[in-house]
Amino acid sequence: MKPGATGIRRLINATRFSYQGLIAAWRNEAAIRQEIVLILVLTPIAIWLDVTLVERVLLIGSLLLLLIVELLNSAIETVVDRIGSEYHELSGRAKDTGSAAVLITLILVSITWGLILFNVVF
Repeated sequence: MKPGATGIRRLINATRFSYQGLIAAWRNEAAIRQEIVLILVLTPIAIWLDVTLVERVLLIGSLLLLLIVELLNSAIETVVDRIGSEYHELSGRAKDTGSAAVLITLILVSITWGLILFNVVF
């Protein structure tokens, strides 16, 4: 077992590290900034829409899932870039796979919002 903080100190440290990660992602990743702006714009719309609680959770949850996947993709890219700048097939595959995960999540967000909005309009 590795030594370290326990109890409330561990929770405080984990929160601080998470906050630092969000700040670093905001500063260094344009996609993160774009998705946070998207969340800030679409969340009030999701709250305003006349939809069920479950639909509202799906609308907002899909946006948060997109941010989560983008953060993980950024982490993968950062680690790969840290290893070296020369091209390696496995590094390229790791980055491409992370990017594919973001694409699939964007499709999920689009389908979720599209179907729920279609249901509201029609």
